[in-house]
Amino acid sequence: MRPVCTYTDYFVIATGGNPRQTKSIYDEVHGRLKREQHALPRAVDGASEGSWIIADYIDVVLHVFTPDARAFYGLEDLWGDVPLVEVAS
Repeated sequence: MRPVCTYTDYFVIATGGNPRQTKSIYDEVHGRLKREQHALPRAVDGASEGSWIIADYIDVVLHVFTPDARAFYGLEDLWGDVPLVEVAS
């Protein structure tokens, strides 16, 4: 993100099949970062609804979407000029 964005280095974008899965994905990432890196997000939004959870870890912003929300917001299209790195699940 750094070439075109001044407030973070990376966006991590993940998809859960439904709000319950997005919450589980966020809970797992949050728990591991807290235990292993002693990292807590500066802010979290959307965790109660679960269709789009965003967690700001300053250098990394985590986005966890349901499929419909991911298609609607289209972050990959919005930030299309930033290099994309796909990671296998």
